[in-house]
Amino acid sequence: MVFIVALQSGVTRLPVDLEPTDAELAVIEAEMPVIAADVELLDALIVLLDRDPSEFDGRRVRRAYRKLLAARAAAGNRASGGAA
Repeated sequence: MVFIVALQSGVTRLPVDLEPTDAELAVIEAEMPVIAADVELLDALIVLLDRDPSEFDGRRVRRAYRKLLAARAAAGNRASGGAA
């Protein structure tokens, strides 16, 4: 049996530790309300792809959209130090 191996080493060496840093995790944690609200809006919109929207569906989409806007505004206020 003949094994096929690379004759050259990789061009870019990967770092040993591929885990996110504490600072990166803090940024992700701060953005989680926006991410969750965005996912909720996408879920509401995906439901509408295969059926006619009802009044309840319209309310669900509007509520998810308002929640997303509020989460983005809160994240923007936190980023600017609370001055708005």
